Formats: sequence, structure tokens, C-alpha cells
Amino acid sequence: MHWQEKRVGGCTSARMRWRLALLVAAIVITSACANRGTPPRFPGAIRSPRPASEAGAGVAETAERLEGTPYRSGGSDTAGFDCSGFVRYVFARHGVTLPRSVREQFQAGLAVPRDSLVAGDLVFFSTSAPGATHVGIILRDDWFVHAPSERGVVRAERLATVYWAKRYVGARRILLPAS
Repeated sequence: MHWQEKRVGGCTSARMRWRLALLVAAIVITSACANRGTPPRFPGAIRSPRPASEAGAGVAETAERLEGTPYRSGGSDTAGFDCSGFVRYVFARHGVTLPRSVREQFQAGLAVPRDSLVAGDLVFFSTSAPGATHVGIILRDDWFVHAPSERGVVRAERLATVYWAKRYVGARRILLPAS
């Protein structure tokens, strides 16, 4: 240990200063962007989004109307959907182009805590590998709609179901264009 460094709780004072400097830099950069009114950079970002409740209700309604559509691997139209193709199709009907894959969709929009979900939010699950591998759209309360598997159709299910609750990895809110 260097003679000028002092250990505090397992960290050197130099390391603590470095961490503090990084934190301050992040705050300054973040507040500078916010003060200029710079919109966030993600698919679907706009300057004047509609309120999530109003916009999301339209997305949820579009998604719900597609219940019963068959599952089709790689599908992205009403002949059949896979989960990310379904989400992409629904949002395209509302003027937003989302990425095609679940992992890319999990990077879009704004992160939303589970207890703050509203209609139209995307919910992600880890079903076949670590990380987000499945996506659905919140309808209301504890219900979401998705294209679940090769043996199924687009359908609504509850988030609180044991299967989905254990596999939940997060949620994102996609801002929609003002109408």
C-alpha cells in the first residue's frame, strides 16, 4: 500500500476518491442533458409523449384484439407471431418501430419498476436462457398478453402465476408519439 493511501472499510482512500469522481461526473453529465431538454435516445423516443396511461391503453387494446392469433416461429404478422414479432407488430400500429429481438427490445424505452406497471408496458422473462428471452405487453392490473409457444396462440395470462413470476426479469415503457 502506498504511504499516502489510507484503508477505510476495505477500500483505499484513493479508490474512494476515484469512485466519488465518477459519481460526480455522471451526475453532471446527466443533469446537463436534462437541462438542455435533450430527449432520451432509444427507439420510440419523442419530445412530447402522450401520458403513459392514455397511450398504453391504446397499445393494450390493439394487443388484446390479436388474442387467438397462432404462434409462428419468426412470425411478425397476423398469419402468426413469435413473442418479439407480436410486440413489434403492435407498436408499429402506434407509430413506433421497435427492434426485432427480445434482447434488443429489453434495451428500448425506460425501465419501469414492477409495482408501477401500466397498460402498454413491456414485460420481460427469462424462459430459455439467462437474461430476457420472452416479452409480453401489460393489459391491465396483473394481466399481460403474449405469443407464448409453438403449441399456443396469442393469449392473456397473469404475471402472478408461479411460472411467470419466477421468470420475470424486468419491464420497459415505450413512449408513443403525441396524437
